Amino acid sequence: MTDAPAPTAVSPVADLPFPPETLQAFSQLCVGRWMSLRSTFALDGSEEWHQSQRGEVEIRSDDDPTGCTALTVSDGEGKPLSRLVFSADGVVQRAGGAAQAIQSGGWQLRKDGCLELRFPADDDAEVLERVWFIKANLRLRTTTLVDRSGTPQQASFCSEIRRVSSPAR
Repeated sequence: MTDAPAPTAVSPVADLPFPPETLQAFSQLCVGRWMSLRSTFALDGSEEWHQSQRGEVEIRSDDDPTGCTALTVSDGEGKPLSRLVFSADGVVQRAGGAAQAIQSGGWQLRKDGCLELRFPADDDAEVLERVWFIKANLRLRTTTLVDRSGTPQQASFCSEIRRVSSPAR
């Protein structure tokens, strides 16, 4: 039996460069417990065009056995939701989620510190996700499902606030 690789040491958020300039710095900023509010919008003219929900997620960062950067996302109760593995060549693999199968896509960290993800969807559609930090403890995400002609079909906006411990007295 082999031991699992030890998690990468996490730097205090205050010590990390902002905005993040590398994938490793971005993933370290993601580590923690987040309260979130997500609003989803159907852009197809349907009656059920809007939905909002609150949630809580915990994100861990570690190195994949292949040396790639990985983020594991769990719900507020510790149940794993998904795992993203980022390779240096711009490929990202996502395990878990609704499809429960490993899905390959692409990633790019922009000069402004925004992480862009692209994943294929059904019928030649594509899911575009952007994740960025306004401050180290405030993260924003947008997700857009676009059809093969590039027309948006569904969009969501999520604001996430890092849970921090109260100072010791």
